[in-house]
Amino acid sequence: MPIHPIEYRYGTAEMRKIWDRSEWLKRMMLVEAALLKALSEVGLAPTEAADKVYELIESGAVTIEEVNRWERITDHEVMAVVKALAEASGVYGGYIHVGATSNDITDTVLATQLRDSIAIIESKLRELALTLADLSEKYKDLVCLGRTHGVAALPITMGFKFAVYASEIVRHIDRLEEAKPRICVGKMSGAVGTMASFGSKGFQIQKRVLEIMKVYEPIIATQIVPRDGLAEFVTLAAMISSTLDKIANEIRNLQRSEIRELEEPFKEDSQVGSSTMPHKRNPIKCEKVCGLARIVRSMALAALENVVLEHERDLTNSSCERVMIPEVCLLLDEQLKTMVDVLKGLRVYPENIKRNLESQKDLIMSEAIMIAMVSKGADRQWAHEVIRKCSMEAWKN
Repeated sequence: MPIHPIEYRYGTAEMRKIWDRSEWLKRMMLVEAALLKALSEVGLAPTEAADKVYELIESGAVTIEEVNRWERITDHEVMAVVKALAEASGVYGGYIHVGATSNDITDTVLATQLRDSIAIIESKLRELALTLADLSEKYKDLVCLGRTHGVAALPITMGFKFAVYASEIVRHIDRLEEAKPRICVGKMSGAVGTMASFGSKGFQIQKRVLEIMKVYEPIIATQIVPRDGLAEFVTLAAMISSTLDKIANEIRNLQRSEIRELEEPFKEDSQVGSSTMPHKRNPIKCEKVCGLARIVRSMALAALENVVLEHERDLTNSSCERVMIPEVCLLLDEQLKTMVDVLKGLRVYPENIKRNLESQKDLIMSEAIMIAMVSKGADRQWAHEVIRKCSMEAWKN
């Protein structure tokens, strides 16, 4: 029975599949198979061993229920997978997990999950950037009120506003792309990271396994991949989430009844705004984006805490990451999908924009007048004070 909203409310099907428990088991077995393949290539295991595991993966013979049964016995998640897989592998079972430690498998699986999650995030970021660019082009000549501190400042265009957001999204795409070699990192270096269990073949085996799994090699690792890469990913996710929060918050503010320059999509034929006030058209999609940003941002602190581990490893990061990483990916995915939908269906009200602009009379031209005076030879400080005094008089009226 679903309990946590992450189980049923947030994230797309494609992102959910990456973090599904059955998919996790499949990836665990794929890493074990890759290890067997690498071992066979250096003469440490028969080639049939890897073939057998790939066959078991294809047939679905090893189930999550069987792994759960073994975990109840062993009280060790990775060993439960090893036991279930070895049992199903028959005569080749004795080669399963040779030379590996638990995090060789789990960290490499995590690297593949992050790789695939980032691909989805990047795809949605590109769609968002293109949508914002289209809006910027469409409204490049729509003059509107620029506001600072929530107060009327100078005229801008609505296209300018969207262009600023687009540029920020593009920077996030660049950051993610540049960070992949530090984030999507696996390992196959055994206990404490010395590769002692693989003898002189350690680097060759690790390189081959990670090549098969299509993730990056670490420069060096202990028993686990150092967690600064994960901290970077979660921090980047928090930055992206905050940009989405900023865009959504602006739409919410400009949807206020007394402003009503923008409005998120609303299905007039069926959507309900309030259980008691039939007239309501609330910015619930943008509010959801803003609310989820609070959770994603909070995860950055936990990710930074996980960088601090004792000696060559401890397990304090593990329970935190089980919650943190899938939630960050699913919540960010939900935010991105929602913002794309909002912006593609965004309603812009030029008549209200014009009304709000004209409501400020000539006050918003104060800088332009001051600059014109200076261009005619006036002292800048004197011109500023003259216009300031005139503006203060205008405020009274």
